[in-house]
Amino acid sequence: AGFSVQNLALIAGAFSIGIGFGLQNIVSNFVSGLILLIERPIKRGDWIVIGNTEGFVKNVNIRATEIQTFDRADIIVPNSDLLTNQVTNWMLNDSIGRIKLMVGVAYGSDSDKVESVLSDITNQHPDIITDDPKYPCQILFWAFGDSSLNFEIRAFLKDIATINRVRSELNFQIDAAFRKHNIEIPFPQRDLHIRSDATRSNNND
Repeated sequence: AGFSVQNLALIAGAFSIGIGFGLQNIVSNFVSGLILLIERPIKRGDWIVIGNTEGFVKNVNIRATEIQTFDRADIIVPNSDLLTNQVTNWMLNDSIGRIKLMVGVAYGSDSDKVESVLSDITNQHPDIITDDPKYPCQILFWAFGDSSLNFEIRAFLKDIATINRVRSELNFQIDAAFRKHNIEIPFPQRDLHIRSDATRSNNND
C-alpha cells in the first residue's frame, strides 16, 4: 500500500507508549483495589478521614472506593489514594473511640462540685463505657482561662459513630445540671482602663 514497515513500527510504538501512560492510573487503582480487598485496612461501614474528605465507606470497588459524607454526599476516591496517602480509620480494629469535651465555669465556682457534677453526667450516659478499667472516664481541671476555669471530660464511647449525638446530649445535660446547682458558665470578660491626658486637658482649659 506504499507504507514503510519501519514507519508502521514507529506509529505502533507511539500508540503503545500513549496507551501505557493512559492505563497507568487505571492499573494502579486496580492493583490498589486488590490490596484493599485482601488486606482490608478499610471496609464497608468504616468511618475514615482522607485529606478533606470525611465519612463512612459505602463500597470498596476494584477501581475506586465510595465514601458517603455526613451530608450524605457520595465521593469517589481512587484506590491508589487510599494506599499512598495518610488515612485515619476510626473503626479499624473496633468501634470504640474517645470523646473529649471542654467545659468552662466562672472563677469562684466550687471546683469539687463541678468535678462531681461532670463525673455523674458522664458515668450515667448509656453510650459511654464505664465498667472497663482500660477505658477510664476522666474529669480534668485543665487550665485557668482568661475568664473561666476550664475542665475537660475524657471518656470512651461504645460506638465512635455516635460521637456527635453524645456530645450534644452531654452539653444539654451539663447546661441543665449547672443551672440546678447554680454553677455559672461565664461570658468572656475584658477590663477597659481609660487614662486621661493631663497635657491635653490643660491645653483645653
